[in-house]
Amino acid sequence: MPLAQALFDGHDSWLDHTLALGEQPCGDMSVTMTDGGQLHRQDTGLLCYHPAYGSPETPALILSAGIHGNETAPIELLNALVDSIVTGRIRPAIPLLLILGNPPAMVAAERFMDHNLNRLFCGAWQDYPDCHETRRAAQLEGACRSFREQHKGPFRHYDLHTAIRPSRREKFALYPFLEGRQVPETELAFLTEAGIGTLLLQHGHGTTFSSFSSEQLDAESFTLELGKVHPFGHNDLSRIADLEAALTRLIRNEPAPVTTGTQPPDIFVVVHEILNTGDHFRFHIPDEEANFTEYPPGTLIWEDDITEYRVGPEPEAIIFPNPRVPVGHRVGLMVRRRSG
Repeated sequence: MPLAQALFDGHDSWLDHTLALGEQPCGDMSVTMTDGGQLHRQDTGLLCYHPAYGSPETPALILSAGIHGNETAPIELLNALVDSIVTGRIRPAIPLLLILGNPPAMVAAERFMDHNLNRLFCGAWQDYPDCHETRRAAQLEGACRSFREQHKGPFRHYDLHTAIRPSRREKFALYPFLEGRQVPETELAFLTEAGIGTLLLQHGHGTTFSSFSSEQLDAESFTLELGKVHPFGHNDLSRIADLEAALTRLIRNEPAPVTTGTQPPDIFVVVHEILNTGDHFRFHIPDEEANFTEYPPGTLIWEDDITEYRVGPEPEAIIFPNPRVPVGHRVGLMVRRRSG
């Protein structure tokens, strides 16, 4: 029996296996690769790879996709990487934790089932009623902590997403906030290599998956937004081929390419977080507005009966506008390109 079918209970791929199971758990099992590495199926949508040889300085990598079930391009990319590992086209030289985050939502082609999984990390799942997403957040935190405890070297986490709406900057990265932490030059170079030309620096502590691994696991973590949501089978993966090549290089632990004259990512900072203030909240951004749409100084963005927000003395852009959120939740972010 081919290795993939043995590891995935007769299915041809990790994705097929995950979709077939949905919320059902699966027993763990391990297979030994031809190079002596161990590929371990921990549970539905959870794979771990340990190379046969390594050292305390060997970097480790977490790759996650499908935290939102309808964001299929990153899921297909991660599945392709796993297929290349299983078939021997990629021989990993570093420890890997590979995650398909929300299998039931993937089956249903929905963003989530009960609660937005990407708002339940850093222990936030404990504040919500029991459901699949709260249990999955707890499980993923545990799996990541266990993986981190085994690997004390350089540590990265890339959480792969696509956006509901279009963006004037198709691919962009979000760097979680951590007091005093600066983006390493090696990470800026990786983003450039991966074809991601925009970086947004988060302005406060969050409860996203990348915030969890940054704050609690001391990982260099990024949320990577890779274009627009499409159904399975309708993605043009050539648009993220640079990212696939860059990740393949990391997995093989090969040196970064020498580049000259390449432009580093444009860096944006958050200048205002828009929150739904209640029944009298009025949001003046059109529903169809694309991410990174820019507004001139003085533009009225939102108001209620007590206060309002207008763009400051320099142009600002909108990110993630969504007025249909509960009171107190984030409606969007206003960002500005960092100078210097």
